[in-house]
Amino acid sequence: MSQPPPTPTPDTVSRLVRSLLADDGAPSPGPDVRPVTEEGDHLTWWVGPRHVLRLAGDRDASVRQRRELRLRDLVRPHIGVPVPVSVARGEWAAGLAYTLDTRLPGASAEEQGVTAVGEADLASLLTGLREVPVRQAGTLGVPQVRPRSLETLRSAAIRAARGLPAEEFDPLELDQLAEPAAVQLAAQQGVAFLVHHGLRGDHLVTAAGGRVRGVLGWSGATVGDPAEDIAGLAVAVGAPAAVRAATLAGYGARPCLRGLWLARCDTVVRLADRLRGRSGDPVPLLEAQLRRAWETILLERVTDLRDGPDEAP
Repeated sequence: MSQPPPTPTPDTVSRLVRSLLADDGAPSPGPDVRPVTEEGDHLTWWVGPRHVLRLAGDRDASVRQRRELRLRDLVRPHIGVPVPVSVARGEWAAGLAYTLDTRLPGASAEEQGVTAVGEADLASLLTGLREVPVRQAGTLGVPQVRPRSLETLRSAAIRAARGLPAEEFDPLELDQLAEPAAVQLAAQQGVAFLVHHGLRGDHLVTAAGGRVRGVLGWSGATVGDPAEDIAGLAVAVGAPAAVRAATLAGYGARPCLRGLWLARCDTVVRLADRLRGRSGDPVPLLEAQLRRAWETILLERVTDLRDGPDEAP
């Protein structure tokens, strides 16, 4: 029988940090360390004001973390937005990886929104992801994922919406996405780019002026449907800002609307699952994400689509 993975403790983390940041071998108490969140398994720790220590909790997570470090080096020249730099890496327990990363200054987009200049930063991110060589990402082990069926997701959202309290969500809102419209918004064949696939608010670092100062959380990156990142932005910063950023990046109406409806259906399903006790995400966070994804945009009607290219070359 395999042994359960060890649980990191403050003493474990402090000893590791002291060994990594020792100055000429002189004894030192080292920087303050504290878990990023008070809840959970304490796998991510603030290390003083300038670093973040991330510990992999199992061997699969270790594989993803090592891949993420190589992927960040690949995307850095393309996206125009900072990503963390690993200043030390290794194993904190047998077979379990760690990375000590630079801490990007700023706050989570959940706490501090983006402005017009921040939307331009997000456009640069989306543009740069298209420029990352897909073949190189594949050699790093980034998986290729088939686009999701919007028709299937729409049906799941309709079922989930019936179980939401009326004050949370009006199921009639989903009538805007009729079945033929879901078919019309199917992913374009043959279009696959590097997709961050986790552009949540806590993975976007924003400055006081609304600029995007960093993008975290690359371990879930895939090669696939770029509308997934438009959907992530709709949940993180609101539908209007996400669509404006995608439009600045050269995306047309179809992928923008596809991303919008992926986000809208996802947020309905996730909130319903939470209220039924099927997930552990905080209800206020899921409610805020639902509101952001369902903000009205100028381009709402699928019937307004015209024939033409969906993506910038």
